[in-house]
Amino acid sequence: MISEEDIRRINELYHKSKGEGLTAEETIEQQELRGRYIMSFRENLRVQLENIDIQNPDGSITHVADRRKKKRKQ
Repeated sequence: MISEEDIRRINELYHKSKGEGLTAEETIEQQELRGRYIMSFRENLRVQLENIDIQNPDGSITHVADRRKKKRKQ
C-alpha cells in the first residue's frame, strides 16, 4: 500500500520536474514511486472487482472471484 507521504512526494517531484527539473536521483525516485503507486492502484482495483456479484438471467448469483478461478483451471 502506498502512503500519503509517498503521494505527497510524487506530487512534489512532478511539480519540481515542470519547474526547475529533476536530478538523476530524483528522476529514479520518481519512477520508483510511480511504479509503486501503479501496483497499489491495480491491486486495489482487483480487490474491488473480485468483490462484485453478478446476477445471471436465470436469477442465480455468480461471484466474480469464483468465475475467475474457474477460467484459470481451464
